Amino acid sequence: MAALGFALFDTSIGYCGIAWGEKGEGLAGVQLPEASAAATRARMQVRFAQTPETSPPDWVQVIVARITASLEGVHDDLADIALDMRGVPPFNQRVYAVARAIVPGQTQTYGEVAARLGEPGASRVVGQALGHNPFAPVVPCHRVLAAANRSGGFSAGGGVSTKLKMLEIEGARFGAQPGLFDCDPPP
Repeated sequence: MAALGFALFDTSIGYCGIAWGEKGEGLAGVQLPEASAAATRARMQVRFAQTPETSPPDWVQVIVARITASLEGVHDDLADIALDMRGVPPFNQRVYAVARAIVPGQTQTYGEVAARLGEPGASRVVGQALGHNPFAPVVPCHRVLAAANRSGGFSAGGGVSTKLKMLEIEGARFGAQPGLFDCDPPP
């Protein structure tokens, strides 16, 4: 995935990174926050070596605004954002397509994603593919949980805490049940 430039942008969960190629090629990568802006920048510099940090072009600024809004609770599935999948293994691409179809506020388990792929025994491999997701949160790997709706792992900075924060922002629900973070108000 060749990139022409990358930039950091502030969100409700910290400084994210974004890298882009030519407009028609889509995004080369998106990075959830690390512990600090400097750590996110360092991760982007490793991922996109010899790619300059620069102001994003207008089309990328529109995407940044959408990602920022989604991390503030605006239900935008981001599914129409073009991603440069060159270098992404075919199985991972299939997993990412399924994950992108999970709407904000909903979740699926690794097993459910595997079943949707027609590979019901592949939940562990689905988890590995999501752990290598180069486009989070545009590919919403945070919406995929372990069996019995446990949080499972999360490879982004902050780990599972970041995953749960993102689900909280979305008001995640399990079917007709109250949201993950809904509770009865104190008496």
